[in-house]
Amino acid sequence: MTVHFIGAGPGAPDLLTLRGRDLIASSPVCLYAGSLVPEAVLGHCPPGARIVNTAPMALDDIITTIREAHEAGHDIARLHSGDLSVWSAMGEQLRRLRALDIPFTVTPGVPAFAAAAAALEAELTLPTIGQSLVLTRTPGRASSMPANESLTRFAATGATLAIHLSVHNLAKVVADLLPDYGGDCPVAVVYRASWPDERIVRATLSTIEDALAGSMERTALILVGRVLDSDSTAESSLYAASYDRRFRPQTAGSRFAGGDE
Repeated sequence: MTVHFIGAGPGAPDLLTLRGRDLIASSPVCLYAGSLVPEAVLGHCPPGARIVNTAPMALDDIITTIREAHEAGHDIARLHSGDLSVWSAMGEQLRRLRALDIPFTVTPGVPAFAAAAAALEAELTLPTIGQSLVLTRTPGRASSMPANESLTRFAATGATLAIHLSVHNLAKVVADLLPDYGGDCPVAVVYRASWPDERIVRATLSTIEDALAGSMERTALILVGRVLDSDSTAESSLYAASYDRRFRPQTAGSRFAGGDE
């Protein structure tokens, strides 16, 4: 049988892909990261499903549980929060499943930064202001950071930053970013985006520490960048009346006028 790795999204049980929802509903065994995946998502499991919270389990124990379910002929839904492509620890599980010759699939999910941006009603890339988004974090007990991936290096680019797993390290984040972004740079911290207790704090680099006052220790995303300034009025050319494009040629001489490009 098959292990289905599924990005369970940021928290809201309806922020799943249709594929992810259907795979959960068809799997008699579900393993979920209980520290980050809310129980409401488990409402998609079929009646009588065996549901295992992997938060207190070591990797070898998780693989043993998967192997036993596989040998019993059961499909398994393996849920991780957000999207599986970043900070999910999926890779180490896949390596072990390959060694055991256990088949698996991977279904992407809504990432935390996208849910946070939606909560802020913000576009994280704006013409002339910011066209790059950096997903990063600060060092933690579970994972260190490569030396060349420091916040100070990313700050030199001026790109919009989505800083995960770091609200507990806010003072260091602010200290690293202030020289390049300036104290007036907008900051938004989104706590548990899409959960019922979602909370948003908007401030600047120079005021964010006081604004939070230690009220968040985990499950919060820090967004930093000029694109968060609600007064930004820059517009792209995409929908400008004068923009010559395939679906809206502007003149008879346009290279798109023939309809063959």
